[in-house]
Amino acid sequence: MIQESGWLLAVFLALWAGVLDWRYRRIPNWLTVPGLLAGIAVNTVTNGWPGAKGSLLGAGLGLLLLLPFVVIKALGAGDWKLIGAIGACLGTTRLIAVLIGSMLVAGVMAIGLIIYKGRARQALVNIGHMLRAFLTMHLPGPEVSLDNPDSVKIPFGVAVALTVILFGVRRALGVV
Repeated sequence: MIQESGWLLAVFLALWAGVLDWRYRRIPNWLTVPGLLAGIAVNTVTNGWPGAKGSLLGAGLGLLLLLPFVVIKALGAGDWKLIGAIGACLGTTRLIAVLIGSMLVAGVMAIGLIIYKGRARQALVNIGHMLRAFLTMHLPGPEVSLDNPDSVKIPFGVAVALTVILFGVRRALGVV
């Protein structure tokens, strides 16, 4: 069972990663790797073997679920490692809630950015490329990759930070 210390660490880690992702558009290994190890250590110390097991399962689940998005270059490796570290802090059940919330926040951010930049038509074309790639079981073209310098990119670490902070505040207020 993951206790409050896991939430405190997750909020701290997510906030720091969100600031770095917003400012520099990267989440460095010097933050994510120690964050993952700290999540495992904190949960092991506070909860023994069940805490260690929950931490390792959370980290593994986060890394496993998002690996395909890193492989097709739809998500950065720093974001992927951040989710692994958050999973180590929170465990599997809470990680899933954070992932769903983060995807919703990132979607709202993406829609806002697309409207702001006047790129709605291009976004629809790119969705078509992604659907075709999915249905034909092929990788999408470079036009929908993070490597494309013309693509509109959302700092997913910011979405994760906002979500973790929201859940952390709710938890602190007793609204679980």
